[in-house]
Amino acid sequence: MAGVPSSASGVDFDVVSVQGVSRHFGRRRALARVSIDCHAGRIVGLLGPNGAGKSTLLGVLSTLVRPSAGDVLYGGRPARAWGDDLRARIGMLGHDLFLYGDLSARENLTFFGRLYGLTDLDHRLQAGLGEARLIDRADDRVSSFSRGLRQRLALERALLHGPRLLLLDEPFTGLDDESSGLLVARLRRLREHGTIVVMATHDFESADAIVDVPVCLRDGRLLQVPDGREPLRERYRRALAESSR
Repeated sequence: MAGVPSSASGVDFDVVSVQGVSRHFGRRRALARVSIDCHAGRIVGLLGPNGAGKSTLLGVLSTLVRPSAGDVLYGGRPARAWGDDLRARIGMLGHDLFLYGDLSARENLTFFGRLYGLTDLDHRLQAGLGEARLIDRADDRVSSFSRGLRQRLALERALLHGPRLLLLDEPFTGLDDESSGLLVARLRRLREHGTIVVMATHDFESADAIVDVPVCLRDGRLLQVPDGREPLRERYRRALAESSR
């Protein structure tokens, strides 16, 4: 699809299917038979209380956490069938932004771009810095950046290699209104370009503006989020209330 560069290895997919995935850490159940489909050009919002299993599900989707049962199919094939090249089609932004404070914004993106072996790195660097609105701060040390500026840069770090699947864990945390607005606009453009976005968030106001498919987890189990014109927060509360009956 336009806007999402294809991998040199030929790895590409339009849908990620989570099929009956469970995950246990010792005796603790983090996920219990979760099944969802995530399609290109759609933003899936993972909702739920702390400890509901949202971060674990993102870890499973990233291939960094192995399911205890069930499977995840990327374009109809499990991760093991794609091999290591699959990870080059996945971008992730978690609580740790994976930025080096002693390096400049440009140097950070250059470092990660070289890890991915990008051949058109200069073009991607300029595009990423422009998206983050950091052209004028490109050569400043990241340690001097506010949380919002670091978050913008970290998102472009996660997108530098043109992933098909973008995973976000609480991306609005600590952002002011301007940075939140820029993030919403960026995610809308990614959706238009065919990126599969899966985002865990507690920011219902921002999520209401961009989430296409709300998914609620509680105690590792999937809950049905009611349809309707109510704000997402109210539909989420209804889902939790109905699950408690």
